[in-house]
Amino acid sequence: MCSSPAPFLMSTMCPISETSLVACSVLTSLPGTPASASGTPSICVGQMSTVPPQRPRLWRRVSPPRRSCDKCGKLINAIELKKPQCKVCRSCPVVRSSRHLFLDLPKLEDRLEEWLEKTVPGSDWTPNARFIIRSWLRDGLKPRCITRDLKWGTPVPLEGFEDKVFYVWFDATFGYISITANYTDQWERWWKNPEQVNLYQFMAKDNVPFHGLVFPCSALGAEDNYTLVSHLIATEYLNYEDGKFSKSRGVGVFGDMAQDTGIPADIWRFYLLYIRPEGQDSAFSWTDMLLKNNSELLNNLGNFINRAGMFVSKFFGGYVPEMVLTSDDQRLLAHVTLELQHYHQLLEKVRIRDALRSILTISRYGNQYIQVNEPWKRIKGNEADRQRAGTVTGLAVNIAALLSTMLQPYMPTVSSTIATQLQLPPPACSILPMDFLCILPAGHQIGTVSPLFQKLENDQIENLRQRFGGGQLEESPMLKAKVSPKPAVVERAGPQQIQVLMDEVTKQGNIVRELKAQKADKNQIAAEVAKLLDLKKQLALAEGKPLETPKGKKKK
Repeated sequence: MCSSPAPFLMSTMCPISETSLVACSVLTSLPGTPASASGTPSICVGQMSTVPPQRPRLWRRVSPPRRSCDKCGKLINAIELKKPQCKVCRSCPVVRSSRHLFLDLPKLEDRLEEWLEKTVPGSDWTPNARFIIRSWLRDGLKPRCITRDLKWGTPVPLEGFEDKVFYVWFDATFGYISITANYTDQWERWWKNPEQVNLYQFMAKDNVPFHGLVFPCSALGAEDNYTLVSHLIATEYLNYEDGKFSKSRGVGVFGDMAQDTGIPADIWRFYLLYIRPEGQDSAFSWTDMLLKNNSELLNNLGNFINRAGMFVSKFFGGYVPEMVLTSDDQRLLAHVTLELQHYHQLLEKVRIRDALRSILTISRYGNQYIQVNEPWKRIKGNEADRQRAGTVTGLAVNIAALLSTMLQPYMPTVSSTIATQLQLPPPACSILPMDFLCILPAGHQIGTVSPLFQKLENDQIENLRQRFGGGQLEESPMLKAKVSPKPAVVERAGPQQIQVLMDEVTKQGNIVRELKAQKADKNQIAAEVAKLLDLKKQLALAEGKPLETPKGKKKK
């Protein structure tokens, strides 16, 4: 921070209530920040009205600051409420005057505009982030209060403000710098090196003003060559079923609860990234989570990787066979390479959700390739057929190895498990090429192959829905199915997802027919029939059709 007196100091009066004075900060400070007024160049002094800080919580349903209505989104100021009372002691809060520090944003507006004009064009700022910042500038920046009357938080190091703490979103953004400085004394290589550092920041859209406006203005006012955000990536909102997450009302699953659900962390990572609200709001749905786990992970990704590894173990003694590529194989390589390059491009543009779909597309290619070439049949044929079975198996297990590396940012535990099962060499686990190459040569020995994913059951998911449903429990489609004589109808899935399930049903039906034609073991046939029935049930759910209750055989 600069050591000269600040030109951004002023006084103002601003009536405001306790409920818009919330702070929840950790102890952070900007490295080199002097504990005096002369070291805070873009701070002004003013007064605002506030209730006494000893009131811990004001209202039953509107306790956080400027809470919004869950239905219409309208902001609610506590000062506008009639006959408010403390939730703890039932006494009425009193509005009082209090002296506070303000960030004089109007004096920094021109600098901010100049920086934005240089930074945003050609960057990966998301459209919603650009729109939000422009809307603030269009209306003209106003001085912003950066202190609060609270018992805890980061103390204000300025005479006359000893009883104040910094507002969380002024304080927390500087915490990024403090955390780095706490980690290394070379923190300036990141935070005072804008020519060589690209700073990416990720957040929900409601935090855009703090990271795209307040923090840059503070750093620009310091006039000390701080690194400013290069790419501001903002998502839309993630809702819960048909409503909103609410910890106070017990609606939704939160981080400290997810570990108790019995669902592995990688499954949570996969589903939340699969529905990441990029471009528009999305909703967490228990039914959809079950569907995505059982179709995309179990039947698509997991099925392909497991089959590829099992063929190597069962037909070739655990060693990757020789591969003699045909024109069909070359076409597969081209398709995989094209999707791999698309994956790279999407991640470069921070389109995380869409890049995940590229992984699933490649595994779908692999499943189709195995199904068309039928190595389990060819291995029983003549020399040419056995060679073809070896090529298909070798190419499939190499695609599985590629998927292991592609999955690493999304599902690190699953990625590591695949790498262990296939005994991947270390470079293959850390380097992702632009073009698909077979990294497992003929003769490479793999490890023990086992299933990667477990099926989620309807009863299991319905129990979790009830546990985390709060007041929305009555809206559960699965619950309605249990208490109503009418069949439950769920929302239709997208055309692509329905087509995937139709293909899976067809493929599984072929497997059942083949086993019956070969007069295979009854238990094996029964297991495959059960899979087929489950896929048909998933397809019915995806199409929004009622689930039919199996009928018993009629007695003659």
